Amino acid sequence: MDILKINGGNTLKGEVTLHGAKNSALPILCSTLLIKGESIIHNCPQLSDIAETLEILEHLGCKVERNADTVSVDASNVTANSIDEAHMRKMRSSVLFLGALVSRVGCAEIFLPGGCDIGMRPVDLHIKAMESLGVSVAENGSSISCKTLGVKGAKIILPFASVGATENIIICSAVSKGKTTIINAAREPEISDLAEFLNKCGARIYGAGESTIEIEGVKELKPCEHRIIPDRILASTYMSACAVTGGDIVINDVKASHLTPVFPSFMEMGCRLYLKDKSLHIVAPKRLKRVKSIKTMPYPAFPTDSQPMVVAALSVANGTSVVKETIFENRFRYVGELNRFGSDIDVSDNLAVINGVKELNGANVISTDLRGGAALIVAALKANGVSTISDIYHIDRGYAQIEQELEKLGADIKRINNEEVRKREKEINA
Repeated sequence: MDILKINGGNTLKGEVTLHGAKNSALPILCSTLLIKGESIIHNCPQLSDIAETLEILEHLGCKVERNADTVSVDASNVTANSIDEAHMRKMRSSVLFLGALVSRVGCAEIFLPGGCDIGMRPVDLHIKAMESLGVSVAENGSSISCKTLGVKGAKIILPFASVGATENIIICSAVSKGKTTIINAAREPEISDLAEFLNKCGARIYGAGESTIEIEGVKELKPCEHRIIPDRILASTYMSACAVTGGDIVINDVKASHLTPVFPSFMEMGCRLYLKDKSLHIVAPKRLKRVKSIKTMPYPAFPTDSQPMVVAALSVANGTSVVKETIFENRFRYVGELNRFGSDIDVSDNLAVINGVKELNGANVISTDLRGGAALIVAALKANGVSTISDIYHIDRGYAQIEQELEKLGADIKRINNEEVRKREKEINA
């Protein structure tokens, strides 16, 4: 398995361009199942989660082709209605195939999804939503079986603004009879991107990005071309890496409105932000200032996915910062590994108190999850000496060759095959 080897202490400088948003590409790819024809998706990042999604589409009978960051999916002939457990367990978003399959072929058999162990993402909201849309659902331990004679519009009130449930409802009801109304819908930019794609295909979705979304069901959808929005979480990762190293970088292909929830925290750290056209220029001070308080909340508040990287940057800020996590109960799992660098972070329940230290030291750490792994990269970029990060398959789920992009900014970071390293060590010691 690969590891990342980072020799910290370099100041990041230069330019980098965002790839497409993972959290937008996945639901859009799932929704191509609704379309009898070839959908062409541009700016589709080369991530392991995307590769898994494309494998599932092929398993279901779709013709899939990838050329760099452009993916074509021809779902003219869907020949299967079930997804095996091995594929389902690799990522949380696989549950989005539930609504797509039910709408397209009238039945679906899937297993409970997997992904990072950062907390509960209950599928009961998805199941209740399907039942509201006229779908018969049967659960058998770890599997879910659905059948319907036709999706029918309904009024669905979500108990909390679940991104996945909102996406599944949109996908399932786009081709249906009647009108579906989602109350307390998630408002993330990725929801709007999904709706924009489906509307290009002939869907009638109104209010995406607001707390109430209405979907007027149509008989069929037609193929289209669509470009995925830039990844706002990747942007906040680069911002954190720049901030922790006292850097000066330009991030291209930015949608500023998507990043406004994180801007105040970086400004409070002492970073200067300059927006121009589709670029963000961030200039960090030699040492960051503490941030009084950060609280993760659904969009348009501070995103939970950006929290670990920002905490890593705050670990060397001057003063004490407090971060409250309200989305995932296990989101702070990475802190134990982060403290191996010499950071002083205390976690109690959903609250982290970050006592900024003057310096970090190299460490050998293990990635606990996708964003936790990114936080370890941020810390390692600042740390004195060499650090290694293992279990980086978590990181590859959401970052495309991040070591190459950071290297462009001046980071001393390499991807190394750990098995080859161990083999060479054995040969030397033999």
